[in-house]
Amino acid sequence: MTVTATHAPGTFCWADLGTTDTAAAKRFYTGLFGWSFEDQPMGKDQYYTMLELRGKPVAALYLQQEDERSSGIPPHWLCYIAVESADQAAARVTGLGGTVLAPPFDVFDAGRMSIIRDPEGAVVALWEARSHPGAGVLGEPGAMCWHELLTRDTARAGEFYASLLGWSRESTPMEKFTYTMFKRGEQMAGGMMPILPEWGDLPPNWGLYFAVADVDETAARAEELGGKILSPAADIPGIGRFAVIQDPQGATFSLFRPLHPDRPVAG
Repeated sequence: MTVTATHAPGTFCWADLGTTDTAAAKRFYTGLFGWSFEDQPMGKDQYYTMLELRGKPVAALYLQQEDERSSGIPPHWLCYIAVESADQAAARVTGLGGTVLAPPFDVFDAGRMSIIRDPEGAVVALWEARSHPGAGVLGEPGAMCWHELLTRDTARAGEFYASLLGWSRESTPMEKFTYTMFKRGEQMAGGMMPILPEWGDLPPNWGLYFAVADVDETAARAEELGGKILSPAADIPGIGRFAVIQDPQGATFSLFRPLHPDRPVAG
């Protein structure tokens, strides 16, 4: 478990869920992870719901705007990476082959952010913290524990993030592919793997993992709460056990229990 008040630049610090039904999403996630929630007004008839674990923020959710839905953007989790300056980081994105989807803007006094798309199409947010540093807990059951990029060109995507965030890369051959570990110094920052042919037209994306005490039990509970198991619980030899879940509105995330829970994966 890691309780944190700050997040170093180049580390994942936050995630929020854009959904089509906030009431249903609250029921699902509070029932699944034991979270509490607090609705914070952010405009006329708009709320940003802070999701909390033992009184500490772990994630958030909000109602997708009509323009998002009409554009065909499905419910989704968006991952945030801490940066020293959202403006400076976003200014480098285009030159590295990426796209700035939302130029840097202030989020009240909480921080400043930008949303970008990497050269292969995966979307991620850059977060310059002010009053809101991000998740207050990492790694314990019910909190974020890992972030993983699925992409079609790992070399191109890897070079983009290495240049933008200063990450180094460490490759490990697996049975069907090579897994890449992104590192910030000696600290693990995230992972990357290629999209396999059998996954069809899955778009490149950053996947979010939540730690749980029991993957099988939590996956079964997700089904009882109206979710769907996209990838049944399975072991990653020497690493841990995981499952991929789709919530009732269609957003996906993963569950993970490390083989050695006392050793933090990242954060």
